[in-house]
Amino acid sequence: MVQKQSIILGIESSCDDTSIAVLKGNQILSNYVANQEIHAEFGGVVPELASRAHQQNIIPVIEKGLKEANYSLNDIDAIAYTIGPGLLGSLLVGSSFAKGLSLGLNKPLVEVNHMKAHILAHFIDDNASTPKFPFLCLTVSGGHTQIVLVKSTLEMEVLGNTLDDAAGEAFDKAAKMMEIPYPGGPLIDKYAKTGNPKAFPFKVNNMKGYNYSFSGL
Repeated sequence: MVQKQSIILGIESSCDDTSIAVLKGNQILSNYVANQEIHAEFGGVVPELASRAHQQNIIPVIEKGLKEANYSLNDIDAIAYTIGPGLLGSLLVGSSFAKGLSLGLNKPLVEVNHMKAHILAHFIDDNASTPKFPFLCLTVSGGHTQIVLVKSTLEMEVLGNTLDDAAGEAFDKAAKMMEIPYPGGPLIDKYAKTGNPKAFPFKVNNMKGYNYSFSGL
């Protein structure tokens, strides 16, 4: 007997993008992201503006995602949402909406740590290959950068952290100082490939264990 694969609606609102996905087992049926252009005016994410934009975007992106996946809300078996880490106001929009749907549809609710989700995304069917346990994973998120020992889907150990900014934050702050349009990360990466790596001497950090720094501590 073939076991039925669950249809899951995933809601992500940890920072400035309102994202949803419809999944069947390990297969992504649809994935929509609503970007927030308002932050370009300030050269970085403004938390209050982010949470307001999530409120505007969350219903349209869910409607588009369900339509593309060819499912209705009643077809969903469970609702997953980001519980953290992230911006409090942004997380509150996604969690409140997910809880409302769960109560209204009488569907199970699944809390997701989005740093763990970054790691377990390696097991989505779209990937060319999947790692075998245990493995080391470098997570490079907008607000978090970590070295993680992944022993199983439920057992993970953080071996090292950045002690200041995450990689994404370092990109954005450098871009703002150089007056590069937001989001500056992709542009800095593009320009860096055409530069001279020996133009400036950089000190080597001497951090304890597997911790590291992006601001030269």
